[in-house]
Amino acid sequence: MAMILNEEQQAILDGARGETMAKVMKTLVMYGEAFGAEKLVPVTSEYNHLVTSFGLGVIEPVYELMEKLIEAGAVSSQKFSMDPRPLDKNVPQNLLQKLVFKKFMYNKQDFYEGQLEKLGLMDKDAFTCTCYMDEVGNKPKFGDVLSWAESSAVVYANSVIGARCNRNSGIIDLMGSIVGCVPYFGLLTDEGRRASWIVRVETTKKPEAQLLGSAIGMKVMEDVPYVEGLDKWLGTELSDSACTYLKDFGAATASNGAVGLYHIDNLTPEAKLQGKELIREDAKVYVIDDEELARVQREYPIVWKNPDASPKLCFVGCPHMSLRQLIDWTENLEKAFSENGRKKVTVPTVFTAAPGVLEKFNATEYAEKLKSFGVITSYICPLMYMNNPMCAKMPVITSSNKLRTYTTAKYYRDEEILSIITGGERK
Repeated sequence: MAMILNEEQQAILDGARGETMAKVMKTLVMYGEAFGAEKLVPVTSEYNHLVTSFGLGVIEPVYELMEKLIEAGAVSSQKFSMDPRPLDKNVPQNLLQKLVFKKFMYNKQDFYEGQLEKLGLMDKDAFTCTCYMDEVGNKPKFGDVLSWAESSAVVYANSVIGARCNRNSGIIDLMGSIVGCVPYFGLLTDEGRRASWIVRVETTKKPEAQLLGSAIGMKVMEDVPYVEGLDKWLGTELSDSACTYLKDFGAATASNGAVGLYHIDNLTPEAKLQGKELIREDAKVYVIDDEELARVQREYPIVWKNPDASPKLCFVGCPHMSLRQLIDWTENLEKAFSENGRKKVTVPTVFTAAPGVLEKFNATEYAEKLKSFGVITSYICPLMYMNNPMCAKMPVITSSNKLRTYTTAKYYRDEEILSIITGGERK
């Protein structure tokens, strides 16, 4: 079915604003028609967020495209933030790993960031997958239509904020911002936001966010789940702790499955407004108890060459940590060291967070304490670090189900990670 365009959109497609803008519009139209969209709707958020933040040498066509957009003046109609940078000299890397990073992988990073600044980058440090945090400044409003692609940010914006965005691809996110509109289908529609799964959480204690999200993502895949019973553990208000939990929960649903939206009974905005009316009549039911979560974790594949190897590196923060998480982890580390009779981490450990969050954390009393424990804080993208084949060979541990899914890192729950890096028992 051919898409119906308004007068302005049709004029752009016909070349009224130049050949480059016409090609951008044509790309969006073709994208929308592939998903059955009947029209384009305006992007209404103040800022955009782009997923392609890495200057890989092998994606030369991306730089050529960006240059054509810049030359034609087809820049973003919104300022935008970006996913995290792939490099940080403070993160452990040997000479061979460093050589691969700088010479064979992200050798176009500086050039690419220069292009991004010309296209509309918010700030030179606006690089994070958690752009919606207050310290970053790119938090959309309820009902805003977005042109985002980062899966963990999309699911958070849809679910916790109540904005509207499909799981777009990289570059499409920029194109939607350039022309100021996106195809109307899927999660932009009322019907597309209804739940086809009821998930009943029946655990005896607060479930690990990353593990619960993983279980749901693998079960429902790209469908919308309505989660009952989680408000017992999170409460009925979107506090800092609840939002932090949902950040990690959502990232796992989006990476272990393809969830772009979830509803939490009595907690997330649309669930509070519409309640059970969001659930489709033919919705399936998935019950999650303690044994189901244990089964999910047991069945994760271990892809280390030596499954019993001692970990050489630990990453916490994929997606990036919140200020609350950094403080909580510091306090938990201090307590665990006291119990285990140690003072420093036994495994090189990196906590990742947005530059703005790290700046605020560094102004607290906790920053020096965390540094004294031997923990490194960084703005890096752990996934981009692990894409280095020399790093992928290392036995890396993480409490991120997203990092586990896309790399060779091995998953442990937060409490297990805490025990391992403070000299406790390794399970």
